[in-house]
Amino acid sequence: MRLLSVLERHAPDILCLQELKVVDEDFPALEIKQAGYESVVHGQRTYNGVALLSKEPAQKVERSLSDDTDDDQARLVAATIQDVRVLSVYVPNGGTVGSEKWEYKLTWLSRLRRYLDENLDPDQSVAICGDFNIAVDDGDVRNVEKWRSSVLCHPDGREAFRAILDWGLVDGFRQCHPDGGIYSWWDYRMLGFPKNDGLRIDGVLVTRPLAERLRHAVVDREERKGSKPSDHAPVILDFD
Repeated sequence: MRLLSVLERHAPDILCLQELKVVDEDFPALEIKQAGYESVVHGQRTYNGVALLSKEPAQKVERSLSDDTDDDQARLVAATIQDVRVLSVYVPNGGTVGSEKWEYKLTWLSRLRRYLDENLDPDQSVAICGDFNIAVDDGDVRNVEKWRSSVLCHPDGREAFRAILDWGLVDGFRQCHPDGGIYSWWDYRMLGFPKNDGLRIDGVLVTRPLAERLRHAVVDREERKGSKPSDHAPVILDFD
């Protein structure tokens, strides 16, 4: 299992997962427990699904955005771990610009901003880890013209993402790599990874108390290689 090799190689205190595509009872919690990690899972068959793995038990667990919207998609799980409020989020891809899926993506991001306003404090230690399905700016895209009008780079999506940042968050990876040019996702098609034709659509957004403790950030490209890799590579941040 590639997940276990990541845990062994990096030994993270906290690991956030997205797009599980399994229900809770099919998640390999026992194997992960044997590797020294607790699991908090919000799964869904075939689609979506998010999880938090941690060396210490998670407290105050929440699943979903907890608002009055009728939405059964498993896209958020939150918990307090080591005095940090950690959210694992899987932002909708959006399909194609102008579609119902695109409108759902923009609405979901506005709901996430409202969730932050109503439930959290930017003066506290908060980390939002996720597949955001948005490249923050052109510095996160190798082939800008190819992707400019896509759901990953569209101005409306970027504006919705900036509204999340404006709540009081810092893009931790960009803080460590201000010039961009490092990617976390490569299309399986057209030799995307060998050509490094990638985008950074994954990351960790942190409040100032955590940003001040951030030491460095890397993308583990090795996990994009080998047998049956994900099209994403892990984004890893290290804090004092």
